[in-house]
Amino acid sequence: MAGTCRNKNKRFNIGAKKANGDGDEDDTEGEECNVVVWDTLSTSFKMAQAVLDQNRELIQKVNENHQSKIPDNLVKNVGLIREINGNISKVIKIYSDLSVNFSENVRQRKKDREREGGKQALLN
Repeated sequence: MAGTCRNKNKRFNIGAKKANGDGDEDDTEGEECNVVVWDTLSTSFKMAQAVLDQNRELIQKVNENHQSKIPDNLVKNVGLIREINGNISKVIKIYSDLSVNFSENVRQRKKDREREGGKQALLN
């Protein structure tokens, strides 16, 4: 999510402020930015949840295999446990990327506000 929200392809106009001229453009821009941030958060959480749901099913299968005490099923558990571990790594990556993207967005918005504040000071 590097860059400003103005540069995003996916933009939303929240409410009718901008269309009606009832609000200032900075508020609408901030709301559009918030939609992009929330969309990114939502997408990341859905991806993580899908992997966690898959792990739940794998863990259930591992438990069934363990309870059966059938040697072949116990051998299958090795591969299932490896898959669970791989999925945990995927979830860590998703959350790590989410954290980086969110931090970059917050930093960029802070820079944008500081820049806008400097422009306003020059105009006054």
